[in-house]
Amino acid sequence: MAVLEPSEWLDKELYSRQLPVLGPPAMQRIREAKVLLSGLQGLGAEVAKNLVLMGVGSLTLHDPHPTCWSDLAAQVFLSERDLGKSRAEASQEHLAQLNEAVQVFVHPSDITEDLLLKFQVVVLTASKLEEQLMVGALCHKHGICFLVADTRGLVGQLFCDFGDEFIVHDPTEAEPLTAAIQHITQGFPGVLTLRGEDKEHSFCDGDLVTFSGIKGMVELNSCSPRPIRVQKDRSLEIGDTSTFSPYLHGGIVTEVKRPETVRHKPLDRALIQPCVVAPSAQEAHRAHCLHQAFRALHKFQNLHGRLPQPWDPNLGPLKGAEEEPLNEALLRTVALSSAGVLSPMASILGAVTAQEVLKAISRKFIPLDQWLYFDALDCLPEDEELFPNPEDCALRDSRYDGQIAVFGAGFQETLSHQHYLLVGAGAIGCELLKGFALVGLGAGASGGVTVVDMDHIEYSNLSRQFLFRPWDIDKPKAEVAAAATQDLNPDLEVMAHVQVLDHTTEHIYGDNFFSHVDGVVAAVDSFEARHYVAARCIHYLKPLLEAGTQGTKGSASVFVPYVTEVYKGPASAEASEDAPTPVCTMRRFPSTYEHTLEWARNEFEGLFRLSAETISCYQQACTSLADVDGPQMLTSLQRVLGVLRVRPQTWRDCVMWALGHWQLCFHDDIIQLLSLLPPDKVHEDGTPFWSGPKRCPQPLKFDISQDMHLLYILAAANLFAQMHGLPGSSDQIALRELLNLLLQTDPPHPAPVLAESGPEQLKELQEALEVWSKGPPLKSLVFEKDEDGNFHMDFVRAAASLQSQNYGISEPVDHAQSMRMVSQIIPAIATTTAAVAGLLGLELYKMVGRPRPVGAFRHTYLHLAENRLQRSVPSTPAIQKFHHLEWTRWDRLKVPAGQPERTLESLLAHLQEQHGLNVRMLLRGQALLYSARWSPESQAQYLPLRVTELVQQETDWVPEPGLRVLVLELSCEGEEDNTAFPPLHYELW
Repeated sequence: MAVLEPSEWLDKELYSRQLPVLGPPAMQRIREAKVLLSGLQGLGAEVAKNLVLMGVGSLTLHDPHPTCWSDLAAQVFLSERDLGKSRAEASQEHLAQLNEAVQVFVHPSDITEDLLLKFQVVVLTASKLEEQLMVGALCHKHGICFLVADTRGLVGQLFCDFGDEFIVHDPTEAEPLTAAIQHITQGFPGVLTLRGEDKEHSFCDGDLVTFSGIKGMVELNSCSPRPIRVQKDRSLEIGDTSTFSPYLHGGIVTEVKRPETVRHKPLDRALIQPCVVAPSAQEAHRAHCLHQAFRALHKFQNLHGRLPQPWDPNLGPLKGAEEEPLNEALLRTVALSSAGVLSPMASILGAVTAQEVLKAISRKFIPLDQWLYFDALDCLPEDEELFPNPEDCALRDSRYDGQIAVFGAGFQETLSHQHYLLVGAGAIGCELLKGFALVGLGAGASGGVTVVDMDHIEYSNLSRQFLFRPWDIDKPKAEVAAAATQDLNPDLEVMAHVQVLDHTTEHIYGDNFFSHVDGVVAAVDSFEARHYVAARCIHYLKPLLEAGTQGTKGSASVFVPYVTEVYKGPASAEASEDAPTPVCTMRRFPSTYEHTLEWARNEFEGLFRLSAETISCYQQACTSLADVDGPQMLTSLQRVLGVLRVRPQTWRDCVMWALGHWQLCFHDDIIQLLSLLPPDKVHEDGTPFWSGPKRCPQPLKFDISQDMHLLYILAAANLFAQMHGLPGSSDQIALRELLNLLLQTDPPHPAPVLAESGPEQLKELQEALEVWSKGPPLKSLVFEKDEDGNFHMDFVRAAASLQSQNYGISEPVDHAQSMRMVSQIIPAIATTTAAVAGLLGLELYKMVGRPRPVGAFRHTYLHLAENRLQRSVPSTPAIQKFHHLEWTRWDRLKVPAGQPERTLESLLAHLQEQHGLNVRMLLRGQALLYSARWSPESQAQYLPLRVTELVQQETDWVPEPGLRVLVLELSCEGEEDNTAFPPLHYELW
């Protein structure tokens, strides 16, 4: 029997969000790769973190230099207790903990040619030019992919050399085009027409395509890829079909991606003739200037043995390439801040570098050609007179020395007193918390960070949310992330809240709470949540930093009161043409149908695909469980024991299994959850646990008369039969009769629960495997939502519907909507996450200290697969007008309640006298408090009432203790239809 190497084992559950981005072939190559990384300062640590999280086979670290104070500003794996130790050795254990499947080694001596021959990819960070040229020449000679990455203060550089002819197997992130076939003619050439919804396709002349599922002209189903020509009527010529059978119906045409060849120059040539990645000629020119600046810094360092002193006014002229003039002003600014080490810069360049390493390994996505330059000099003041002075930037033997070298000690002090609210402790949230700890946000007196997240840690989170470890699974994300962040920086106080931030918890996150917040960062996974957080920021006039990712695409945005426009994302995923519905794994606390649908989709993967693949891999790798290395494989085997315990022999067996699994999922699991979290459970502050989006579930009782109950059994039993190579059945009448018989003679029971751990676990697993090995191999079922009659979508739809019934969640009414939602589960990878968090970190710098103009801020969009990184200045707030009044979305009308409190009549008079507004209607939410159209008798009844008395009388509003403002809405006589007046803030105190 062939024995699989450890690198051939791929944990598909762990990488469930990454696999849709990279695909199994690329992931397999990543798992087999060997990478050498030299330089373990902040940038190198970020590259290493991302590679380990994403599952590279082995990573060898090289950095014998001792840890110093300035390293701590950006190196997440080092602390004060590591000062003087080798950076590589001090980082090794921390990196290894991120992913037990990745081997992390340390090479303690010099880099030699013999050493380089052991690796497919070599990365140098924080290296000297002489070393880059030497290693680069050897790598190019031997066909080893070579990268150089560096950051100098607020500028960064990346260089790639993948050789003379580097073949990219899969150039783009986009899925191959597919379209449904309407008809195919016999002839030369044969002409293919597409169904109505696919006629406006994106196929191009010369594209290669394959065919599947065709009835009649079956010769096309097995033919090699064919070139096509697109006709004026959008039909496709597909070559000679004259000898094929007549077309009957059905079929899919699918694009075949073509490999592309990339040719890179070695570093010595690329230095002289740089080709830089930039979206415009202006940015290309700036990148070229930065190229010169880095060469000048190398010359200075070679001459003086160090970089320029921070903000030294006596710095003499610097020299770049002698044949080219220098941008003296830009070069001087770069040089004077070049000694700094910044966490956000390390995050951004570390993410892009790691993605390029993955491109080199996997041959998926087009690599850089060949230089990338990134600068964030916009973080510095616009007025050079406000630049830091040398004394303020002197070394202090502080963990923030690397940051102080750029911004000064005064800036660091101000940063330490900030208090920020982070909403979301998922992948982006973990990266942000790491950044907060490294930069010292809130690490001083009166400062701090509050993190809000109601979710719990899942196994699949571990490949991106690097603050979490396997032993944290099922714990609250907010609490674990807060504790991990304080471990990174003990001076930082992080407070965790597990109650959701939405309209149901405004008594928790109210006026008093926000009065202590200096800014808000949103790392949430839905447009609805983003809108709510943004509305809170508008209400309380707090700056908002917001980021999101989808695969290798990401965005980072900043919204500042009175300076930029407010957040205007789609109201929901349905309102966004391109955005998928981003959902989290909500196994225990689903609140939307999307949550139940993803749970159902994961159920399919675990039961009918991963189970077969797990056992197949195990069977090839060892004959005894004593040979299994590591807990991950044992965990995978344990998860599928319920499937393997019952080796079905007949259709009846499959139905019995499906009935038992129904009982486990929709009855027994709910009973168990309620025993742990009873309906009357409350938080420490007295808030009911089951409130807001947390819906208290109810167990279901199997009812054969319910359509979804029957559909689940029908689909699950058929899929179980397919997996075991048994015939299934679509006869629902016969199934009802069989179920009636089984329910009378053998009531449903779930699969037995396996022992937690130890010898008993191994014994039960071994027994189950022995039973399984006597039959034919299990068939792994790959989910296919578009194939009718395969029961895949039936299972997902029924499982989601049943969990929705458990939790009282409304369901879509049609099968098509379920199919669309299944296709919108969002992919995610660690590199994009780290990049957008770093970009937000740069914008955070601009929030501290003096107010900045709109031109200082940047929105950023990146697409790592396509080497795109676009930054733009936000728009200024849109101005609305009504008569003499002008306002933006950041404005509000303030009216003090007064002592004694004013009446409705007094409020209307105040608005008329102070603002010239003749109020037509006054509302609180949907409740009408006043209308100018009311009869004199009605007005006489309401006008004498105090405003708070009126609101309580007409609504269910009860003032919370500490409430400072009552928000009302108004419309006025003479306004146009598109006029939206600012909210009326009725100030209670």
